[in-house]
Amino acid sequence: MVCNRHGRFSRISRVTWVIAWGGLVGSLGCSPSGGFKITPVPSDRSLEERIVERHPGWVSDRIAIIDISGILMNARTPGLLSEGEHPVSLTVEKLAAAAADKRVKAIVLRINSPGGTVTASDILHEEISRFRRNTGKPVVAFFMDVAASGAYYLACAADEIIAQRSGVTGSIGVIMQMFDFSGTLAKIGIFSDAITSGPMKDAGSPFRKMRPKERELLQTLVNGFYEQFVDIVDAGRPQLTRDEIVKLADGRIYSASQALEHGLIDRIGTLRDAIASAKKRAGIKAAHTVVYQRPLAWSPNIYAQAASPSPSVVNILGIDLSYIWTNMPRFLYIWSPSG
Repeated sequence: MVCNRHGRFSRISRVTWVIAWGGLVGSLGCSPSGGFKITPVPSDRSLEERIVERHPGWVSDRIAIIDISGILMNARTPGLLSEGEHPVSLTVEKLAAAAADKRVKAIVLRINSPGGTVTASDILHEEISRFRRNTGKPVVAFFMDVAASGAYYLACAADEIIAQRSGVTGSIGVIMQMFDFSGTLAKIGIFSDAITSGPMKDAGSPFRKMRPKERELLQTLVNGFYEQFVDIVDAGRPQLTRDEIVKLADGRIYSASQALEHGLIDRIGTLRDAIASAKKRAGIKAAHTVVYQRPLAWSPNIYAQAASPSPSVVNILGIDLSYIWTNMPRFLYIWSPSG
């Protein structure tokens, strides 16, 4: 079978089986009916432009919506039966597509994320800043349900921040979540006995109590990343003094109205307001609104989130596996009420 990026047929590199829920249950003898779905996957997985809102009449200019959602991490995030995407790589790929297309006059970052790792947040902030420097194209950040911690960090690279009135933001700060299993292990007769090259080599080990010097060391690192966060907000929100930012940066979240009152965002609005602002900043009156997706994905309008990054497979159990990556200590710019 053949199908190219424009909907015509081209060579398919492989065929992947997708097991529908009914088929799985049926194969287990729990249902009288079941089935299998075979979905062809194009050999070219390059991003495609999709027009999600077409301006009437003939226009060539475009405003690109770039989604930044979920946990921000510098690694691929697979699903149960999905190869997934690398959040940082995917965002950079979309920025590159918008930069290379002369018809794209501005971008809207549609953000719905609690943040993520310090490194991923910092990379995305730098890539957005680089996009602005190299292209001169305006960047408008739009906050949806949540744009907290690392998501707010990267938004500080935008020309303007607009938030949905029902969204939350803030959570400016750093966390390094540690665990101590020593008490539980001792009850069943298991004890750790690490051989290290230095006294700090196993600092933060979950198999024993943390020593004061180790805590001091890790706290120093956390404090450094916190100062880096404050520096980013200070540069991105020049209307606020550093002292004002520090008062706001105690880790708490803010509603959109509170964030506006404190100067953390520029205004409350809708996605359409963000698109209109992007047009105004770009000096244009009419433009198609576009997104970038993998082949076989579908977006019927501007509110549609990009479909599953891997259209060839499906998470049959509907399980959110996004927190599996937290099984190792990381420095995080993230809002995580569960700790």
